[in-house]
Order: sequence, then structure tokens, then C-alpha cells
Amino acid sequence: MPSTVASHYAATVPICLKDHFKMRVLLVEDHMPLADAVKDALQRAGFTVDHVGTAEDAREIARLADYALVLLDLGLPDDDGLRLLPDLRRDGRVPVIVLTARDQLTDRLAGLDGGADDYVVKPVEMPELVARCRAVLRRPGDRSDRLLRIGVLELDTAARSVTVNDTPVTLGRREVAVLEQLMRATGRVVARRVLEEAIYGFDDEVSPNALDAAVSRLRRGLETVQGTPPIVTVRGIGWMLPREATS
Repeated sequence: MPSTVASHYAATVPICLKDHFKMRVLLVEDHMPLADAVKDALQRAGFTVDHVGTAEDAREIARLADYALVLLDLGLPDDDGLRLLPDLRRDGRVPVIVLTARDQLTDRLAGLDGGADDYVVKPVEMPELVARCRAVLRRPGDRSDRLLRIGVLELDTAARSVTVNDTPVTLGRREVAVLEQLMRATGRVVARRVLEEAIYGFDDEVSPNALDAAVSRLRRGLETVQGTPPIVTVRGIGWMLPREATS
């Protein structure tokens, strides 16, 4: 894409900074085998996951990142999750799913009345937990549509599958995550920082050019099928899928 075109987009389209779709989840769970299983399942479903094992760490990390959803264990080693719940909800703006072994009716009522958006009793099958996460994020006010389309380009956000003109396109997990962010912000520039925060967790080892490499792999993958809309680079800012590609 010529630099003059990129400069035009930089001057004429809004930059997507705060108003972007976030798939970042905070998992608060002190049982490591379960935490690893949940994190793996959510990552396979397209979420970026940060994990902590104490209430103190949860309060700290919640101040550092903007999360779409919190999965909260109640039996934490340094505090009861019910006391942590109000701190994580941020005046109701961040949904919380309680994930706990407490299965009594009084426990469930305490969790739901305390502000939880859902209450899941352990053990739970990972596909069900992922489905519950998506269900909470589909509630009014959210933009987590399952099927995204831009012209002949289609992304199934649940299956993490991409097609162009009904032809499957093979992409890695990171590339699909980048594509989802760009498709949800069609016509706006998605800033580099926004993409990095959306697709990389605090524990991920990220090289300085990791995001550029992911965008490059995404471009190469999409270009294998004719008719794919172009990914526009706005130098020094980020990337976008222009609305003109939908016509």
C-alpha cells in the first residue's frame, strides 16, 4: 500500500484506542492444574488470559489492564473471593463469573447477589466454561458477535475459523486474534498498543517485532485467496481494514 494512501487514512479515519473489542480475561485461581486447563481452553477459544492466584495480585493486576471478563475462584489463600468481587467489577462495568467448589444454594445466592454475572460449580467441562464466557459477553451492551463479515471475508469467532469466498484460510491463533480486532473496528485504525494489549498476556514473551510478524503472517495467509480485503498499514500508528473493502 503506497505511503500516500496510508497518510490519507491516518488523516481521515478515527484511531481505535479505547473503543475496541477486548477478549482479555483475568483468571483468579490458586489451583494451578485447573488454572492451566482453563487458560489453555480459553486461549484456544481466542481469549487472551492473565492468571493470578491471590486476591492481592488480582486487585493489583486489575488496575493495570482493561479486562472484558473476570473468572473468580472464591477459595483464595489470602481472602474470600466474595470480598474481592466488588473490587473487580468496577461499578458493574466488568462482568465476573464465579468459578468455585462451593455448591450449596446459600453459596450460589451469595455469589449472584454479591454481583456475579454467572456462578459455575467445579468441576466443569472446559467447553461449557468457554460457552458461559461467551454467553456473558453476548449480553446487551456488548459487541461479541459470533460471525463477522467484511465483503467475502468471514470469521467465526467461536470456531476460530476464517473463510474468503467460502474458501477456508489456515491462520495461527495470533493471526486470527489480530484479524478479529481489525474486523470489529472496520474503517478505523487499530493502534499498535491496542492490538498488543488485546492479544498478548502479561506472561507472554513478546519480542519488539512480534506484532509486525503476526500482521505479516496474517497478510500472507489472506493473500492466498483472491478477493480478500487489504490490511492497510498506517505507519507509526497501527493497521486497519478500510470500509471501502466491504463494497
